[in-house]
Amino acid sequence: MNEAMSLAWLEISQMLGEPTREELDVFLRTWQRAIQAEREECAKVCDALADKHGWEGSYANACAIAIRARGETK
Repeated sequence: MNEAMSLAWLEISQMLGEPTREELDVFLRTWQRAIQAEREECAKVCDALADKHGWEGSYANACAIAIRARGETK
């Protein structure tokens, strides 16, 4: 769990009380889905710029690929 996740979880815990392991698991899965969705939206912006300006194979394409790769496990 990174620092941002820890702070968010702490805030949720303060509002709701002592969390269960199941609640923590749901939180972590939801957090990861939100991050992945945001990455995909950012990559789509890069894709759209490459398409709009005819930058096929440009840095915009490379950025989209790099953004999408951040969520892949090694």
